[in-house]
Amino acid sequence: MTASSSSAPMVSLGRSFRGDKSSGRIAAHDAGEVPLQAHEVLIDIVASGLCGTDLHYRKASIGLGHEGVGVVSQVGGGVESFKKGDRVGWGYVHGADLTCDNCIRGVDTLCPNRKLFGASNTQQGSLGDHYVINAQFLHRIPDSLLLKHAAPLQCAGATVLSAIVNSGAQPWDRVGVVGLGGLGHLALQYLAKMGCDVVAFSGSDSKRDEALRLGAKEFVAAKDGGLEKLAKPVKYLFVSTSVQPDWDAYTSEKVMASRGTVVPLSVSPEPFRLKSYQSIISRELRIMGSVVASRPLHRQMIEFSARHGIQPIIEELPMTEEGVNEAADRLEKGDVRYRFVLINEKHADPLDKSSK
Repeated sequence: MTASSSSAPMVSLGRSFRGDKSSGRIAAHDAGEVPLQAHEVLIDIVASGLCGTDLHYRKASIGLGHEGVGVVSQVGGGVESFKKGDRVGWGYVHGADLTCDNCIRGVDTLCPNRKLFGASNTQQGSLGDHYVINAQFLHRIPDSLLLKHAAPLQCAGATVLSAIVNSGAQPWDRVGVVGLGGLGHLALQYLAKMGCDVVAFSGSDSKRDEALRLGAKEFVAAKDGGLEKLAKPVKYLFVSTSVQPDWDAYTSEKVMASRGTVVPLSVSPEPFRLKSYQSIISRELRIMGSVVASRPLHRQMIEFSARHGIQPIIEELPMTEEGVNEAADRLEKGDVRYRFVLINEKHADPLDKSSK
């Protein structure tokens, strides 16, 4: 690190894992140095989750990863909210203008000038050695939550809990979760801890026991007429599958209560298709979108997770070229239970005894 009286100190980012435009193979690159501005924090990355969104950029030469956790190693001169040694995390949004109407209302995720993974600050990502970020978009991780478990919460957890809160679901409501994967297995836990009557929908019976263990009160295998066996319609339906379901079946009277709300959680390139809008209009159903959590809700998500012992089910791999590519290849095939976490052996979680 070098510094001069006329400029911000320069800090090294170390390795950054990036895709290749032709092959899609992910390789480690030297991310170089960047200035550490007065409002910024330098983080030693301990672990990173791997999200489906990362795969969209596998053939782009940008720093991959946006489910980052680590330990603060240096703070800018104007930062008072964090200090060296703090355990922290960050997610999909890493900046906003903080002056627009949405930011003033506390919804910085809808800021027209928001800074998102894949669109800005592409020199670095959470799949790397170090990360520099605006301190206002950094979140403290409670001591009761290991960093490797906190990593997937920075996007998957923030996506799920934001959708639940924005939908208006209440503890006394009957709710459904379609899909038991990276998002769905977290949705079951959040909704169950809120006190909701949770129904898990999956393609087959293979995940029944796990869904019930994670908090579902009822399990429905959707294939072969399984939806017809649903005891009672749900008021809220959170769809976590990457492949779109049969929307006509899931918006039918058997599945959705009148004035119910359907929330797709994942992004699909396929058109949203309904044979008829009749069911939507006649029963006043609502289909709503939801992005990741705003800063206040993100922090509440972390605190709620720690307080109730909510953890993602993870598979750990080393943050090496081999480990990152294995995780990406398997994630593309859907071969994961249920989130990959890449562990950077250069930096340890001070509270994780298994990493020492």
